[in-house]
Amino acid sequence: MRSHRVLPIWLLWLTQGQGLTIPDANDNLADSHQEFKRTIATEDQEYLTTYAKDDIIPATETVDVSTSKAQTGTAIVLPSLSDVEPHTEGFIVTDLYNPLQTEAPILSTSISSPSSLLKPVASPTKNAQPSGLSKMATSNDIFANPIDTSAPLSMFSRKTDHPVPRLGISKTAPLGTNKFYSNFYLGDQKSPVYTYPYALSWAAGAGAAASWGMAISHVEASQRVYGPVQSNKAVEYYVNPVGIQSMIISAKELGSKTTLTMDSLGPHYARAMLRKDSSSAPAITFPLAQGSLFTTAYYSGATPFIQSSVYFKSMTQVAKDPKTNVRKFNFVLEDGTTWRLYAYKTRGDPLSLTVTNNGLASSSKPFYGLIQIAKDPKSSKSEAVLDNGCGIYATGMTISGSAVGTKGTYSFTWSKSGHTSGNLWMFALPHHLTSFDAATTASIRDYKLQTPTKGIATIVGGTKWTMVEPSMPVNMGFAPWDPSKGSKGLSTKAKTTIKPIAQSEVSQDMIAQTNLDSMYFSGKALAKFGTIIYVINNLLGDAALAQSGLAKLKTAFARFGTNKQNYPLVYESAWGGLVSSASYVTGESGSDFGNTYYNDHHFHYGYHILAAAYIGSMDSKWLAANKAYVNNLVRDFANPSTQDKYYPQWRSFDWYHGHSWAHGLTAMWDGKDQESSSEDIMSVYALKMWGQVIQDTSLVARANLQLAVMTRAMQQYYYYTTDNTAQPSNFIGNKVAGILFENKIHHTTWFSPNIEAVQGIHMIPILPPSNLARTKTFVQQEWDTYFSSGRVDKIDNEWKGIIYGNYATINPSAAWTFFTSSKFDAKWIDGGASRTWFLAYAAALAGI
Repeated sequence: MRSHRVLPIWLLWLTQGQGLTIPDANDNLADSHQEFKRTIATEDQEYLTTYAKDDIIPATETVDVSTSKAQTGTAIVLPSLSDVEPHTEGFIVTDLYNPLQTEAPILSTSISSPSSLLKPVASPTKNAQPSGLSKMATSNDIFANPIDTSAPLSMFSRKTDHPVPRLGISKTAPLGTNKFYSNFYLGDQKSPVYTYPYALSWAAGAGAAASWGMAISHVEASQRVYGPVQSNKAVEYYVNPVGIQSMIISAKELGSKTTLTMDSLGPHYARAMLRKDSSSAPAITFPLAQGSLFTTAYYSGATPFIQSSVYFKSMTQVAKDPKTNVRKFNFVLEDGTTWRLYAYKTRGDPLSLTVTNNGLASSSKPFYGLIQIAKDPKSSKSEAVLDNGCGIYATGMTISGSAVGTKGTYSFTWSKSGHTSGNLWMFALPHHLTSFDAATTASIRDYKLQTPTKGIATIVGGTKWTMVEPSMPVNMGFAPWDPSKGSKGLSTKAKTTIKPIAQSEVSQDMIAQTNLDSMYFSGKALAKFGTIIYVINNLLGDAALAQSGLAKLKTAFARFGTNKQNYPLVYESAWGGLVSSASYVTGESGSDFGNTYYNDHHFHYGYHILAAAYIGSMDSKWLAANKAYVNNLVRDFANPSTQDKYYPQWRSFDWYHGHSWAHGLTAMWDGKDQESSSEDIMSVYALKMWGQVIQDTSLVARANLQLAVMTRAMQQYYYYTTDNTAQPSNFIGNKVAGILFENKIHHTTWFSPNIEAVQGIHMIPILPPSNLARTKTFVQQEWDTYFSSGRVDKIDNEWKGIIYGNYATINPSAAWTFFTSSKFDAKWIDGGASRTWFLAYAAALAGI
């Protein structure tokens, strides 16, 4: 496991991006300024930020200011900085560190050839496959009904504790574990929360302001740091600096005993509270909602401190209040940015601020009401939007939607509070804008800010957005599928070629390949055999052989369906979910990729759900017996309803970002992340197929909608064609993200820097939806960048089969030739894939 380096940007520039060993906190550094050292630690890593006495303006220091009064307001102009520098650089994480990553996500163990071939059953029985969603009725709101509300099955042992403490959380389980606000209850609680386009951090006494309040940062594209240029002429990564404290909302009462607590945790909203000490009521409450125009702080009698580590150039109190009981202040910082502060008093005196020095403007009286701060890019409508939206903030968001044929419609509806005059304004991401209906589009205004990794955010007015997906993949089933041509069967020639390979692969030892210590690897193997049996039964038409294979697969699956695997699942009620018992037993957080810590649940359980869908489509009695078990897996990561009191809503999927986050209960400076976009798609495809098998029309409709939303979002944020405008032009040559964080994108993997792994992790597994988000144009550009002209044939490992399977989406005949070659080597097949499926996929798409 590699430790990761955190560098201030000036040091990165000095070293031309090369890593340095950062001194340990015990090293002798500037002992004369010991009191100004700020050490912030996270698991297995520390970074040290030392501020010399000369670099900090103490809160007690006062400066002489000049005052200029005009009809529009009173401007306080501060003296030029002479002995300190504005802190505009922050730091960046230059190396990858994942405490929960243990191994590569492909099965590379050699698979033995079967000693004998499986015999077909003597008298196969028939079991009709369920029809598709296009012939199913849907409800008015496909988000309205829970999957189930029953308690988790009794075979899941109960745990009331969890290795990760619930820091400062008053709400009872179930709780979101993979959500944007998680850093505020993880680790030392000092890592940022990315609300988009802003980042919020609890200053906790650190930084040049030595504040105990909430720091606000917004990073422009010009402030990004880029990695070295690779052979494809694209940079390896881009990252936004962390730790820039442009504006800080604090209070006089906060100090070294301040605590950060949270409540109201939901899938799209939470509240963070700063308290004077653990026994005090909140001094300041911060409602957290993605896309918020303002950083909002509710004061209930604390004395406001407004601080900055970038330092004030001027502060202007605007003469005319934008609304009743709302005062307005404009701050210009030393970096030239303009930030507007609005103070809406709900009782007592209006806010009055006195500039103490370049880093502090304070009130002398307690304040009751809202203080809101936003960065103004000085566009044509930005100040008007701010004046209209001040005093109003989101208090939650719900999702509703419908599906009719191939058309899906979904809406975000925010609840709001605050001033009665004006509108709620929220920032939309690029994939939202392209799917807005006419009414929502009409509410867009010219106010745009750069986001960390999702392009430009644009402001939209109103409490409801409606988005339309006109081309949901409703006709996609188990069979090989093309977005424009649909599904096709196999020719007699293809069947003749595939059958002996299928008979050999279905004869493999399923128990040995699935009885593993990992839910992830076991699930991959179970799903693999599900695809093989599907091909035999439905594409080759050999029901007798398929039922022999199905009997073996049901036996292998039963180990998990009865929860008797090596590390059984447990239901833990501290956070609320099904987790592997592995970390409870081993004490190692990285066991099974961190499943116990809620890492990758949609990947792990998605494979099991997909395997169950294959089995259930061929055996209705098995389906009835196993439905409750599989539904518990579904509920763990894809529960849509507050009516389910055992699992949180949408653990993995982020409807604002349009994809899932894989990262669970560990704090990260760059926020949540996800590596394998294609396994994200697999997990939702598994939901679709399971819903189709159990005839849950809402589940199928939601999954179809999710697949359409993911397609739109991933083509902006994960898969880069040459016309991509959401990502930096010097990065899109990588063609895929690699690892997408909230705050950076790094073209690599957690487990390997090899290009077949970096690109291939966004291909696995090859399934019917593989060519949904990964368009033919994209696949061709990626192939030409990395694998054309014989370069693919230099790869001599499991990724080779995956890459050729992906190539079948644009050149299925070439893929067919590869997989039927007499020189084909079994080591080119990942243990979670099969030659049977690759051949069937290529043959169907090619019409061979």
